[in-house]
Amino acid sequence: MSIDLQARIPNNVNLGEDRRLQRALEAWQPNYIHWWKELGPEGAMSFDVYLRTAISVDTNGWANFGYVKMPDYRWGIFLAEPEADRRIGFGDHMGEPVWQDIPGEHRSTLRRLIVTQGDTEPASVEQQRLLGLTCPSLYDLRNLFQVNVEEGRHLWAMVYLLHAYFGRDGREEAEAMLERHSGDSDKPRILGAFNEKTPDWLSYYMFTFFTDRDGKYQLASLAESGFDPLSRTCRFMLTEEAHHMFVGETGVSRVIQRTCDVMTKNKVDDPADVRALGVIDLETIQRYLNFHYSVTLDLFGGDASSNAANYYTAGLKGRYEETKIEDDHLLPDAEYPIFEVSGEKIVRKDVPALTALNARLCDDYIHEIEAGVARWNRNMERAGLPHRLTLPHKGFHRAIGNFAGHFISPAGEVLTEDAWKRNEHLWLPSPADYAYVQSLMSGRVVETGKFANWIAPPVRGVNRMPLNFEYVRFN
Repeated sequence: MSIDLQARIPNNVNLGEDRRLQRALEAWQPNYIHWWKELGPEGAMSFDVYLRTAISVDTNGWANFGYVKMPDYRWGIFLAEPEADRRIGFGDHMGEPVWQDIPGEHRSTLRRLIVTQGDTEPASVEQQRLLGLTCPSLYDLRNLFQVNVEEGRHLWAMVYLLHAYFGRDGREEAEAMLERHSGDSDKPRILGAFNEKTPDWLSYYMFTFFTDRDGKYQLASLAESGFDPLSRTCRFMLTEEAHHMFVGETGVSRVIQRTCDVMTKNKVDDPADVRALGVIDLETIQRYLNFHYSVTLDLFGGDASSNAANYYTAGLKGRYEETKIEDDHLLPDAEYPIFEVSGEKIVRKDVPALTALNARLCDDYIHEIEAGVARWNRNMERAGLPHRLTLPHKGFHRAIGNFAGHFISPAGEVLTEDAWKRNEHLWLPSPADYAYVQSLMSGRVVETGKFANWIAPPVRGVNRMPLNFEYVRFN
């Protein structure tokens, strides 16, 4: 499906045939550009960046590489190709044709789902806006900017749906997405994880590995929706989300690889000795992992949720890879295990599978996260080091769900508040940890082919370009 790249708003939704919608989006566009210049990447608006831009949504032509100034990036509205005779695959409407318009009874629910997803996109840009000032290489700087512009385009995708299908309410919600800001005490972003700071590149890599992966699972669930425009929007967004997770997984892996190389070369093991050599000790990496993993788990919501059950029954939001699951896709009598605190123990409780959809989605996510951490650990295995990174218990450091208000150790022990706080510095990054990591990132490394001391080079460059390619040109 081709994209009209010459339009003021590039799109493959025949925007030119709907003048009312086109005018509404063109009126929103200047506000978006103003937001981007104010809260997008700091000091980078005049840079020429080697970015990829979608030119079609098929597998052979959706990315085109070239130098672009970010304010001139061709943001637009791209939906995946429609599936012929697509049917709703779950819930009370299973087997019926998908909806091209919103059923009136689901209007407010769908709007809330779209707004919540859409709000995360500009939030992450705001969280990462200062990172370019301390980049470890031009390769990493370019990847940061690629993630940023794609998050901006994902915002456009959600704003299109709001404008196209929700009338005045949708237009107001679209404006509000530019009025809320990450960490703003008066108008914060909707979800807590998107109000956290991203103060350094290790935090950024952890965020793109853990939190962008939550985005993958949420988008995949929405891609099952019986509302076809939402499904098609999310399916295209998933193609770009894969790059964001790649940046996170390979970024953390390169940090670990550099630390392992320094440890083995200098025969050091103590964290203080490792830090003295200008790299990030593995213990600090573990604490960063604990924080970002636990904060991201909160994004899945409560383990038992009547809202999730209602979304599923109504055909609005499915399970991850719904069509691959071998059951009746109705779940009237099925059960699913969740866990909760009872006294001083964590116990299993079987609940209706319909209400446990958040828990199931979270468990699917955890399974994929475990595989990623196992890949990180191979760096230590190859280096002959005994260290291994581990995921803390699902109940560790939780603010939402069954474990909120409880004090669970990374090993899954139920503790008193005093006992937990005595060990908090061992489990979560301390101010001293953040200060040390940020001390390694006091300036940006911009010489072509050079990388900061605390991170290893990647295996290959972007789009088969060499590592010493000029990925960003400063003007």
